[in-house]
Amino acid sequence: MRFETRAIHDGQNPDQATGAVVVPVYQSSTYQQQAVGQHKGYEYSRTGNPTRQALEVALASLEEAKFGLAFASGVAATTAVFSLFKKGDHIIAGDDMYGGTYRLLEQVFKKWGLGVSYADVDKLQSFEKAVTNKTKLIWIETPTNPLLKIINIEKVAKIAHKKNALLVVDNTFASPYFQKPLPLGADIVVHSTTKYIAGHSDIIGGAIVVNDEKLYNDLKFYQNSAGAVPGPWDCWLALRGIKTLAVRMRAHEENAIYLAGYLSKHAKVSNVYYPGLKSGKNYALAREQMKGFSGMFSFELKGGRAAVRRLFANLKIFSLAESLGGVESLISYPAGMTHASMPEEERLKRGITDSLVRVSVGIENRIDLKQALAAALALV
Repeated sequence: MRFETRAIHDGQNPDQATGAVVVPVYQSSTYQQQAVGQHKGYEYSRTGNPTRQALEVALASLEEAKFGLAFASGVAATTAVFSLFKKGDHIIAGDDMYGGTYRLLEQVFKKWGLGVSYADVDKLQSFEKAVTNKTKLIWIETPTNPLLKIINIEKVAKIAHKKNALLVVDNTFASPYFQKPLPLGADIVVHSTTKYIAGHSDIIGGAIVVNDEKLYNDLKFYQNSAGAVPGPWDCWLALRGIKTLAVRMRAHEENAIYLAGYLSKHAKVSNVYYPGLKSGKNYALAREQMKGFSGMFSFELKGGRAAVRRLFANLKIFSLAESLGGVESLISYPAGMTHASMPEEERLKRGITDSLVRVSVGIENRIDLKQALAAALALV
């Protein structure tokens, strides 16, 4: 079956007890056992829940994976991956990355004894140079957050596997509709399901998908032991979102291409970062490894922080807010929001300037969105 059909049906068969065509919310913490160890597949909802299992099956299907695991947040899923390793192991991460992942590595896992290095995502050789005999994992985002850079997944996978390390791809910005890292060589794919997968800015969630059974079992053990699992209502809402993922992603992309093109020619904008711009250096690779360009872009305003403040103060329709991937358009300031935990020196070194604005384009009418931007920019 094709993506749109699987998104509606995989893991979501009609309920056997009632025939309900929508997976029920199994709001139960525990399950009756006929005798000790004799049950109907479920014992305790931290370990397994029917609504969560439906979501995990659906997520695996969309990523063309064998196994899926749902978590209480994207950060919880990321933590599960890093927790596979022990003191003395080494992780390489692409330098353009979500600020929360940077914070987790720098302020949590370094204290636990994990070694961390950062590779320049614009230079594949920087990943090779960073590899040591203790390297166990390479972590990348593509497209990256917040500069929307594209990393060649196949080539980084070869670098990782040559040293018997794992490659993890955070696929949140692309969604499984536009990109599938596992067939390209990734070992683990991570999502913040809060974003495009759920798609309505009403839940917090995360996911991991893998093909390797041992990896799955190790991560499943962690999921159960650490317990950072989503409740059944959040799983149900994520399943609802998945059903419309394909149509939403096409609408997000259409609007993003239109607005990024408009801003790329605006006199008050110095740079636009969007892989769907044919003039961009990432366009060819994005066309090669992605089905589409998604709905995220960033741009730099001439005039620095003061210009950014004026833009935000006068912008309509777009909400100034963290997060992304909802049906409504959001705008954010990486330097003071998503990447505020990154030291200024590091942030600037990575290209996250005081002029940078990040946009999550919703599915509103594109003319309305353009007019809102135009009106606000006129007052900058």
